[in-house]
Amino acid sequence: MRTPNTPFGFSSTAADIVAGVDLTRRRAVVTGASSGLGAETARALAVAGAAVTLAVRDTGAGERVAKDIVAEEPDADVCVAHLDLADPVSVAAFTGAWRGPLHILVNNAGVMACPESRTTQGWETQFAVNHLGHFALATGLRPALADVGDGRIVVVSSSGHQLSPVVFDDIHFAFRPYDPWLAYGQSKTANVLFAVEAARRWAGDGITANALMPGAIYTNLQRHTAGKGSGRVPAELIKTVEQGAATSVLLAASPVVEGVSGRYFADCQEAVTVDRRTGSMTEVARYALDPCGAARLWEVSERMLSAAA
Repeated sequence: MRTPNTPFGFSSTAADIVAGVDLTRRRAVVTGASSGLGAETARALAVAGAAVTLAVRDTGAGERVAKDIVAEEPDADVCVAHLDLADPVSVAAFTGAWRGPLHILVNNAGVMACPESRTTQGWETQFAVNHLGHFALATGLRPALADVGDGRIVVVSSSGHQLSPVVFDDIHFAFRPYDPWLAYGQSKTANVLFAVEAARRWAGDGITANALMPGAIYTNLQRHTAGKGSGRVPAELIKTVEQGAATSVLLAASPVVEGVSGRYFADCQEAVTVDRRTGSMTEVARYALDPCGAARLWEVSERMLSAAA
């Protein structure tokens, strides 16, 4: 069953989404909130009244974002905490230090099309940062999300997921020649599959989980691609950061999607599922929503993290 159309679309901004929304007494964590989409997502949630933790690797940059938000909204409740998603120890420290309930978790941070590299565990970096780190974060924070009865997890994926399914037999490019775009695509498919399985496993806790494509936006994410994606995006399809954060904020805060879970959104609407790549940025590959693939990825991710402990 598809989600009913929302009143928002391509040109909507994060501010449009939270207009009239009161997030007072709600707590949120936004990863990668030291710049770009993460900073704008955190800003919108804080302006709407949420207490927001900026979970960032560069705490100095995070403090500058927090200062900017408070300058705009003097009553904003914003704090900064260190989080390195490539390091399971850092993720465990973050989740272990969390106290109290958590209403919103936005898994926003990521790397894109970076040169071949691996973590100390031997994991391919894009898969490790974009998926495994966020997987560990969400599972570690599950009790806090369950406490509130209506916790929301928002996972920033990409239309780049259409570049590759998760190749379970060679996730870390041990045998295949490394391709930065295939590695990115695989990690973004993993983001969607995580949301699908989290929605199923944690429904009894009242937790919803959804993935999204923010759109084509020029941010620090493109630092390895000279500001270009795997293909040129027409100028009319480029979004501002404020527009790019809108779908994340919709899934994190809007009553319009209350109770919706396990879905993939683009331009503030649920995406159409396809069996062949068409080049559209508002479609989702069927393999990314496959419940069997989602369950398998969950088990594989648990084993990887357990072996690294």
